Amino acid sequence: MEDIKMVDLKAQYAKLKPELDAAFSAVMESMEFINGPQVANFARSLENYLQVRHAIPCANGTDALQIALMAFQLPAGAEVIVPSFNYVSGAEVVALLGFKPVFADVLPETFTIDPASVKNVITPATAAIIPVHLFGQGAAMREIMEIAEEHNLFVIEDNAQSLGAEYAHPDGHSSKLGTIGHIGTTSFFPSKPLGGMGDGGAVFTNDDKLAAIIQKIANHGQSEKYKFSTLGVNSRLDTLQAAMLDVKIKYVDEYNAARQEIARFYDNAFAEITAIQAPHRASYSSHVYHQYTITVAPELRDGLKAHLRDNHIPSMVYYPEPLHLQEAYTYLGFTSGDFPNSELLSKSVLSLPMHSELKEDQLTYICQHVLDFVKSHG
Repeated sequence: MEDIKMVDLKAQYAKLKPELDAAFSAVMESMEFINGPQVANFARSLENYLQVRHAIPCANGTDALQIALMAFQLPAGAEVIVPSFNYVSGAEVVALLGFKPVFADVLPETFTIDPASVKNVITPATAAIIPVHLFGQGAAMREIMEIAEEHNLFVIEDNAQSLGAEYAHPDGHSSKLGTIGHIGTTSFFPSKPLGGMGDGGAVFTNDDKLAAIIQKIANHGQSEKYKFSTLGVNSRLDTLQAAMLDVKIKYVDEYNAARQEIARFYDNAFAEITAIQAPHRASYSSHVYHQYTITVAPELRDGLKAHLRDNHIPSMVYYPEPLHLQEAYTYLGFTSGDFPNSELLSKSVLSLPMHSELKEDQLTYICQHVLDFVKSHG
């Protein structure tokens, strides 16, 4: 059996090597490393894939969130609601821009932001909500958009982990996650559903005016060369990254389908074991399984992780401490117990190996060791 990896980028590259090497060579021959034609080509490919009017590439997913927030030109002292159970990027850019991050709890089944918790933390200063489509599955966007409309709030969808997943609207039509709110963002970090060979990100929107502002902000605030009409940043997607991503975007659905098959294998293996909660599938969203994250009793989690490690099986805890209890955000005054779902999940989640190149013998080995540990400690 081959070594088990949490993410196997090398095997994925091997399958696409001729196409990726050709794309790399084309950029090297042109020497257009900044804003080469491949950047515009990839932007169009991303627009076509997402069926969105505008996709603006940038340097990374965190920049994408920052640029999106800057585009709204929020007033000083504005509050922005973010989920506490999440990576730090959303809260980080809110704070760095001088706004106030306001945490909300998450739903225990999907791990995504809880609309009821969002309602509870809205104040007259609330200006925006950043729902995160976590681990490959969408947040409850119908409820989020209804809240936003009622309170005149902006919505930025953080779609770094769920590119390609679809949201089923109540009227029967579907749309790609990231295209429902006012702005969507994503990351092309190598392990993401559409991963580059380094950092990268994008901002997308169906609003022509917002797109024009986003385009300027990402390029130093320039309206034309050496004419600066707004404050901006320097956040460009390298031509080399764009060339690689323009190859790989053709295979996103194939990668997502492979991970869905692997998720079904895991689901079947754990189906009869009540001590293991497999990832919940929301009725309103497909799931592309950026992570396959189980929950177990807190007293089992760390022991299970150690058992897997001892048997050469990687696993990860995303995320070991909710944001409202992180040292960087103590100034906001939150304490233990404020968001119980986020706090419990941080003690009970465990992400198992998940990537499109996993083999059946590897999956069988992983599942057997998970089951052995849980049954012996039941």
